[in-house]
Amino acid sequence: MCGIVGLYLKKPALEAQLGKLFEPMLQAMTDRGPDSAGFAIYGDEVADGWVKLTLQVADIHYPWAALMGQLEGRLGCSLDWFQNASAAVLKVHTDEASARAALAELAPEVRIMSAGQSIEILKGMGLPAEISSRFGLAGMKGSHIIGHTRMATESAVTLEGSHPFSTGADLCLVHNGSLSNHFRLRQALKREGIAFETDNDTEVAAGYLTWRLQQGDTLAQALDGALEDLDGFFTFAIGTRNGFAVIRDPIACKPAVLAETDDYVAMASEYQALASLPGIENAKVWEPAPATLYVWERESA
Repeated sequence: MCGIVGLYLKKPALEAQLGKLFEPMLQAMTDRGPDSAGFAIYGDEVADGWVKLTLQVADIHYPWAALMGQLEGRLGCSLDWFQNASAAVLKVHTDEASARAALAELAPEVRIMSAGQSIEILKGMGLPAEISSRFGLAGMKGSHIIGHTRMATESAVTLEGSHPFSTGADLCLVHNGSLSNHFRLRQALKREGIAFETDNDTEVAAGYLTWRLQQGDTLAQALDGALEDLDGFFTFAIGTRNGFAVIRDPIACKPAVLAETDDYVAMASEYQALASLPGIENAKVWEPAPATLYVWERESA
């Protein structure tokens, strides 16, 4: 089952409304995914030479301040951070590898949800309305966002198994569908050095993109490869630093709808998730074609 939603704002003047516009979209997909929900939001970028990481634990009372003090001492560089429920967003003046190594040593219990210059991934178990409220989605600002509501089919209902899955710096994936060859592909990717933390088939798709990008592919090339190498049914929405992409498998049996106006591009598994958007009655609305990549991105800074 599962539900996918995405919203890309074309005009910077609208960015203060991103969370307010997106929250009803995510909640409209509750019937398609009541087990867990999450979203990847892009904005509040850090400067070159800095990295932003979203960290999450199960305990809302986790001692983040103590960890950040230890981390600053270990890395010997400037950092900034804030807590959001059971998550913390860390901005640190170092490279991603150094930040990951320090966190693995100081706090192996902390899960790194995302890393990059713009992305924040926030997710958890519960109804979409609970997740929205927990992280204050309605008040968030940014340029674009993708989200997912999950009805588990391939693995247990856990924080780790919820979407989005990070697939690289400022890159993430959400998935509606199921992959029939995920076990075999997981083993092949492990031999290529890709690590997995769950039995989720979507994590295999994310790992596949990571591997293809490591080989030097563009995102379009990696997704072309996915059409050949991933067996099963899927609609993917992929978040990037500059925008988002949508692709369906060659049979396209998993639903998806796109809408575009002068102000935004939106996608969802069902039209009802788009009905709350301003101007939707005048939008261009269509069903994305099978095995066709749709991309909307602003120019890189």
